[in-house]
Amino acid sequence: QVPPVQSGGGLVQAGGSLRLSCAASGRASDYYAVGWFRQAPGREREFVATIILRGRVPYYADSVTGRFIISKDNAKNTIYLQMNSLKPEDAAMYYCATKVGYSSDIEYVGAYDYWGQGTQVTVSS
Repeated sequence: QVPPVQSGGGLVQAGGSLRLSCAASGRASDYYAVGWFRQAPGREREFVATIILRGRVPYYADSVTGRFIISKDNAKNTIYLQMNSLKPEDAAMYYCATKVGYSSDIEYVGAYDYWGQGTQVTVSS
């Protein structure tokens, strides 16, 4: 297993949309979950969303619920984060991460095993 590879991101006006992609190596069965986290300057990395691959069960942070959608394309072994109605406070470096084994702490940074390289999201007001 190797770290996932991210793409997407960029600059968008408030209220706009962006989609981030996370290409995981190997097979979907190699992972329990794939998550998205973000980190703004001077702040800790925080949970955004994750998807339990078996059953495609999604979980979201309260701050993005109703605006962001996490999904998976099985054929491409790629996880997407569709971000709608973006706000200036959503601006951050976004990271995807893969989690190999089961555990209940799916919102914690330390629960994930491999991290993508990060992609910048900038939201202008």
